[in-house]
Amino acid sequence: MQASISISSCSSSFAPVAPRFVGPPALSYSIGQHRFFRLRKEAFGFCSLNQPCSIPIHEYRMRNRLPGMKITASVSSNGSPSMGFDYDLVIIGAGVGGHGAALHAVEKGLKTAIIEGDVIGGTCVNRGCVPSKALLAVSGRMRELQDEQHLKALGLRVSESGYDRQAVADHANNLASKIRGNLTNSMKALGVDILTGVGAFVGKQKVKYGKVGFMDTEITAKNIIIATGSVPFVPNGIEVDGRTVFTSDHALKLEWIPDWLAIVGSGYIGLEFSDVYTALGSEVTFVEALDQLMPGFDPEIGKLAQRILVNPRKIDHHVGVFAKKITPAKDGKPVIIELIDAKTKEPKDTLEVDAALIATGRAPFTKGLGLENVNVETQRGFVPVNERMEVLDANGNVVPHVYCIGDANGKMMLAHAASAQGISVVEQVCGRDNVLNHLSVPAACFTHPEISFVGLTEPQAREKAEKEGFEISIAKTSFKANTKALAENEGDGLAKLIYKPDTGEILGVHILGLHAADLIHEASNAMAMGMKVQDIKFAVHAHPTLSEVLDELFKSAKVNVAAAVPQPEAVAV
Repeated sequence: MQASISISSCSSSFAPVAPRFVGPPALSYSIGQHRFFRLRKEAFGFCSLNQPCSIPIHEYRMRNRLPGMKITASVSSNGSPSMGFDYDLVIIGAGVGGHGAALHAVEKGLKTAIIEGDVIGGTCVNRGCVPSKALLAVSGRMRELQDEQHLKALGLRVSESGYDRQAVADHANNLASKIRGNLTNSMKALGVDILTGVGAFVGKQKVKYGKVGFMDTEITAKNIIIATGSVPFVPNGIEVDGRTVFTSDHALKLEWIPDWLAIVGSGYIGLEFSDVYTALGSEVTFVEALDQLMPGFDPEIGKLAQRILVNPRKIDHHVGVFAKKITPAKDGKPVIIELIDAKTKEPKDTLEVDAALIATGRAPFTKGLGLENVNVETQRGFVPVNERMEVLDANGNVVPHVYCIGDANGKMMLAHAASAQGISVVEQVCGRDNVLNHLSVPAACFTHPEISFVGLTEPQAREKAEKEGFEISIAKTSFKANTKALAENEGDGLAKLIYKPDTGEILGVHILGLHAADLIHEASNAMAMGMKVQDIKFAVHAHPTLSEVLDELFKSAKVNVAAAVPQPEAVAV
């Protein structure tokens, strides 16, 4: 049980108002002045009970002339609400974003509740990131066992490889259940009130929640966060039966392995499922509306990924076409896919396959939120927000005390982005301005090998450079030059750096190779903290490790500016 220091006014205003802080009584804490951050330590709550910041309470009161402010100490880990409200913060949606916001809010001493009408963990834990990684772990092992040439190079012999489909499916389901339990327990342990039911706005700073067929309960909150996430997007003309034509939600159950699977869409979702199904024996056909596969990646990385992840496998593809109509298999007939030219809309081809996976992205889940009661109109289903995640009304004005994070606002549809946005909002609620730099948020595709990136692609950087009048440079390094990658016999891969040669500013980093999803964080954190190429060149990396791919990448960059880099003082040991 933690003791806490709380200030009776934890305001979302950007005036210097003291927020609640969790920590031992009489300890010091930081005061949130109006700042613009990339993704600074404040966003992660480093100024907390374990590492209090340097301004003590009496000094803050003197500086801000609040002699009458009442300071109370409490032994509760979920503080008392602001006067006149049931809660300081209510979060609608208990996915990864809502969970991250709730934990940070409790740390800051806010009386917090979270409303969930489905299951704790949302899409990521139950129907997305978590179970898909379990399936990808299996596909990775299968690829290793099936690659006789790779095993022979390592001096290994394996007589045969196989799998138990139901056991694989159980592994994914069990992992989701475990993580869901962990999230639930973490919130309960900190005293977050978990309210079961569908949440909706009733009016200003008031929401209701309840189950179908039961009376709703109304509660008030000083601040409200919308974190309702998203659902699979299914284009018109596609009939989903959940068995032969299905979305990622159904695919994760792994109820059967079709011999021939069409995947509509070649983004993250489609590419990861192609990795899973081809490893388990399926042949795959991609149907992509744009003129190239993997259109969201840097083009150079996309071409290399096609050479490594598509061409050697039982995968073919149709690009520049729409799936105008998809009919599920029935009466002994296969799945029928009618393709049309994406530009002319003329008929192009007809495919007959065993199954079709619809991986055309995701749509915000915002219906039924009662947004009309706070004068908010969605845009293509997304809740409009500004850079601080404050919700905007139909006239473009900020709706006081209402925020939206994650997939529901459409800024960056990634679970960890939702969590970072939620933490940023809590900082603002506690009077410390915080703006998340989305260009410093990394993304990853967990194929074998993996793909990851942060920041701008090369075409995006060149377009920006042309508009703003600056030069860009490109540095690259290969996994074939890395000792650890060669020891694993996994030399296929590339790391790419896009930067400004006159200042050393990092514009983007893209990696394809072994454990790329883990390697990207050195680059993303450097960008978040505003580090330049000439600064990070001095970082030391253990040898031999894959991290030296990034070490060589930054060292190979040529920065023109003669930047003075402070050297650490010598310490006698």
